[in-house]
Amino acid sequence: MRLVSARLVLLAAVLLTASACAQAIPGKPVAGEAVTKGTVDPGFIRGTDGGPIDQLAATAVTDIDSFWQEAFPATFDRKWEPIEGGIYSVDTSDSSAKPPPCTEKASDVEGNAFYCPSADAIAWDRAALLPVLKDRFGDAAVVIVLAHEMGHAVQNRMGITPEAERREPQRFPTILTEAMADCFAGAFTKWVNDGKSEHLDIGSDTLDSALGALITFRDPVGTSANDRSAHGNAFDRVSAFQDGYQQGTEFCAAMTTDNRVFTQQAFISADDRDRGGNLPFDEMLENVTPDLNLYYKTLVEQAGKKWTDPKSTPTEEEPDCSGDQGPVAYCPAEKSVEFEVKADLPELHAEIGDYATGLLLASRYGMAAMAAVGADLDGESAATSALCLAGAYTREVFTRQKGFGLSPGDLDEAVQVLLAYDYAARDASGSASLGPGFKRVEVFRGGVFEGVEACGLA
Repeated sequence: MRLVSARLVLLAAVLLTASACAQAIPGKPVAGEAVTKGTVDPGFIRGTDGGPIDQLAATAVTDIDSFWQEAFPATFDRKWEPIEGGIYSVDTSDSSAKPPPCTEKASDVEGNAFYCPSADAIAWDRAALLPVLKDRFGDAAVVIVLAHEMGHAVQNRMGITPEAERREPQRFPTILTEAMADCFAGAFTKWVNDGKSEHLDIGSDTLDSALGALITFRDPVGTSANDRSAHGNAFDRVSAFQDGYQQGTEFCAAMTTDNRVFTQQAFISADDRDRGGNLPFDEMLENVTPDLNLYYKTLVEQAGKKWTDPKSTPTEEEPDCSGDQGPVAYCPAEKSVEFEVKADLPELHAEIGDYATGLLLASRYGMAAMAAVGADLDGESAATSALCLAGAYTREVFTRQKGFGLSPGDLDEAVQVLLAYDYAARDASGSASLGPGFKRVEVFRGGVFEGVEACGLA
């Protein structure tokens, strides 16, 4: 978070199409289960060692191709043309390995997977990318990355070629083409989830691990959406994937810089950049609490009800005033918000960032607003409304012109905490919560994009 004196602007921009799409950054392991119902012989892959990683990749590529044999004609009214230039597996630990198209040496592929438009080929690092993704995030991560790269092949068949991008960079910025590829990957994942894939089975319980892998490829915090190599922040990438999952390939294909809004932004002050966009824990609490009171006071009074600031109560242990809500809790009887300041909450703040703290507080203050208007505080519906209200508050601080506002990276921190924890989506008794993380992010996005109208605040 930051204190701002200039307008924060929602940046409309682009999503991804660079050669090297996968440049992983450190993240918390959340490995999921295996997703294969049966494997495919990787003999068609050039450079394969026939091992388990290439078996998984071959299985993914085979079913992704099957998906596009159906989806491409339905979307574009033209026959799907399979990859012509080959599928390449590269052992980047072997200095004698042959380089794939679009590279000069095998080491150029290190840590990457990419689509080469000039050769109509897909390549990946068998040594330092796919096995790392599998170990950290499960089989689904490998599948999603390859589905993304096939999405770039789809774009090439749509006419979104490197030549077109150079000729019309404002029409086809990298951030847009990357978003479109993420969207196509989401549409494919829904097809698998619907049981239409011959060899793959990605259930709802494995989507969180897939998204965990996707956000490791986000741009460094503070990258401008106008950067020619920008691929998107975690929030924008997850949004594109979820849009594809929910809306399908026609929606993805229709993405343009006119209809796609991106939240990625550069730092606007040296101080914010030097802090990495994060306020110290105590300073965050000092600033966010009055801001939340003012925001929810306005909402409640607009609903014709009276708002009284909840008592703000720090505790040394996890609050237990109203069941298990996690390190931040709304206590209906006391009309207070309690937050633990010795262990879990400051640890989340340090591990993920200051908006992990902000989001949890925003959802519990959302509960206080629900209580003020007489809404039910128990059950999954209540948990959903509280999380949505946290999204609506996030929308407010992201777009306001002055005062307390979001820094680059804050929306990514929200995605991370929602995928890993259900604290922001528990009811006031702590007995009901919204899951999985994929669903929590979806509800939060609803509040961010649609505002309080999406949240059912009576």
